[in-house]
Amino acid sequence: MTTTALDLTADVVIVGGGPAGTWAALTAAAAGADVLLLDKGYCGTSGPTASGGTGVWYVQPEPAAREKAMASREALGGHLQDRRWMARVLDQTYENMNRLEAEARYPFPVVDGVAHKRGLQGPEYMRRMRSWIKRAGVRILDHSPVTELLVDATGTVAGVRGHRRQHNTDYRVRASAVVLATGGCAFLSKALGCDVATGDGALYAAEAGAAMSGMEFSNSYAIAPAFTSVTKTAYYGFATFFHGDGTPLAGAGSQGGRSVIAKELLRTGTVLCQIDHATPEQQALMRTGQPNFFLTFDRLGINPFTDKFPVTLLLEGTVRGTGGIQIVDDDCATSVPGLYAAGDAATRELICGGFTGGGSHNSAWAMSSGTWAGGGAARFAVALGSSAAKRRLTGAGGVAVRPTGGRPFDGDPWAEAQDVLRRQVHPYDKNYLRHGDRLRPALTELDELWQRLRAGASADPAGTPRLRQAAAMVAHARWMYTSALARTESRGMARRQEFPDLDPAQHRRLTVGGLDELWVRPESLLAPRPELAVAS
Repeated sequence: MTTTALDLTADVVIVGGGPAGTWAALTAAAAGADVLLLDKGYCGTSGPTASGGTGVWYVQPEPAAREKAMASREALGGHLQDRRWMARVLDQTYENMNRLEAEARYPFPVVDGVAHKRGLQGPEYMRRMRSWIKRAGVRILDHSPVTELLVDATGTVAGVRGHRRQHNTDYRVRASAVVLATGGCAFLSKALGCDVATGDGALYAAEAGAAMSGMEFSNSYAIAPAFTSVTKTAYYGFATFFHGDGTPLAGAGSQGGRSVIAKELLRTGTVLCQIDHATPEQQALMRTGQPNFFLTFDRLGINPFTDKFPVTLLLEGTVRGTGGIQIVDDDCATSVPGLYAAGDAATRELICGGFTGGGSHNSAWAMSSGTWAGGGAARFAVALGSSAAKRRLTGAGGVAVRPTGGRPFDGDPWAEAQDVLRRQVHPYDKNYLRHGDRLRPALTELDELWQRLRAGASADPAGTPRLRQAAAMVAHARWMYTSALARTESRGMARRQEFPDLDPAQHRRLTVGGLDELWVRPESLLAPRPELAVAS
């Protein structure tokens, strides 16, 4: 039986305890705000970053180095990036990484007498971030998923409602501002650390009236050994890929050839790999940099540098894609007053365009956007002042919180949502090797499932968080496919088989929104840039 609800107040609520959430909490607390961080798992151990090592887009403040860093992926991203935002992220990341060394005492490896700051060991990084924010006075509620946002009579976000799993009690938090740092959506594909990444924050933002941006760039699939969920795609840049009979698979590669791997997996179910282009020195660095990558190989007696092993592709959606909640100013505010977004929950188009990947830019974006969102939320709370306590609050949640009524859901909504997502979102020939003839029927089934969930899905308080996760994943898939159908070209990672070329007339970002009825519209055309390449 559910116990009495917990009623709390805070100046700033942070939803999510990964790198974006902890940097937001640290910054808001430093600005004098009373900060409460809510994590559906255990802050410091859950999520993709805490599960392994990650590269970081850390570049010395030298003009030539910065110019090279910004130019390096512009063509891959379809020239949708914004140089001003890229420069801001490089500046903020440089500052934050130096703070990690000086203030959090992060033990960066020393190479030739200099601390090497282009990567982080996720478990150690997040352990230190949890300790750091606690020392700063941030309160943390672990195992406490948020289930909806609260808004006042003007539509301004004014708090959250959720459920504490280990205490079996609901809670409410009245707050002056909320930062959504809930991560992306990997659709429970079993990619390492991603089972908590179900896109909850995007659903809550949409229910409050926010839009998404770049959702067509959410079809990221990462290479992983077939016998483990570790997705460290950078190492496969040193690899050769083979058919099941051991003959080379022409055109396959970690960058520029992943679609070849997908097609072969669809055709035969088997692709073999050997990381045979790494020098002995590089092999040693790989083992030091990503020890968890090698654990399963060692236990199975496989040497990935000399033996062939089977690989697969795991869907990572908006975790490694670039789509997410649209942000409208330098503080990472959304279009909804009082609501901010950071990390994988927010769009990364501004620095990545239509192509990203694991670590690097995403890690830099998490700590930078978290810093800005936390500061912006604290300033919003100060401006609101004592009037925040007088507001009447209502819940913004829909599916599984306030069904519209009509026919109750026939069956198990969680199980049915998983079945539809596995059939319509996970397969390579629908979400990766996209074609309108396959996208449209998939979207139709997702729309029908959404309407049934909206009308009749419900659960007791303990079961509500899971149904909200199901609704968030279905919503993500619908936004993704709606945007994908609207982009009738191939740009970045959003490729269409019937539109294989890049169309200069579509050099613009797409915004998508809505819940029961979806809409998609282009933002204004961006300044013309040389269209040099399309990511593959």
